[in-house]
Amino acid sequence: MGTISAAWGMLGICLILGSAIYRLSLVGLDAFSQPLSWYHWIIALVWIAFMAFSEGYRGFQKGFSPRVAARIAYLKDNPTFLRLIFAPLFCMGYFHIERKRQIITFIITIAIIGLVQIVHLLEQPWRGIVDLGVVTGLAWGLISLFGFTAQAFLDDSFSHSPQVPLQSSDSNR
Repeated sequence: MGTISAAWGMLGICLILGSAIYRLSLVGLDAFSQPLSWYHWIIALVWIAFMAFSEGYRGFQKGFSPRVAARIAYLKDNPTFLRLIFAPLFCMGYFHIERKRQIITFIITIAIIGLVQIVHLLEQPWRGIVDLGVVTGLAWGLISLFGFTAQAFLDDSFSHSPQVPLQSSDSNR
């Protein structure tokens, strides 16, 4: 049951991120269907670089991906029926995680939903430019998730915490 839980957790997260990458890429590429001014190009390049650093490197590679990889490995060793059914949500930290991290996860989710609503109001090419930056960060995140997950399963020195509550009866990894 542990292997199935871990596989479902990883697959579910890949489907969520992959779906967003695909949908936003289409909107982003649509920005090029009209003539762009020099300032559009400069803003696009700066925005994409900013999102690669802030969302891809700092958000995913330094935070989300190692934690999620640790939770996927933890899930393999500590499966329950609830964790199996909701494995992607468990791995992303929506439940059975330290309280502070859970609150942060929900706040970030609400903020992302709000930002998505705001970005939907933008006209092209601005919406496409914003979405291309987000795609860059998400793609970086997905690649880093694959790397950290492989490391979690193959490298005995993988030391990232799954951040499960201390009072848990489960053993920490």
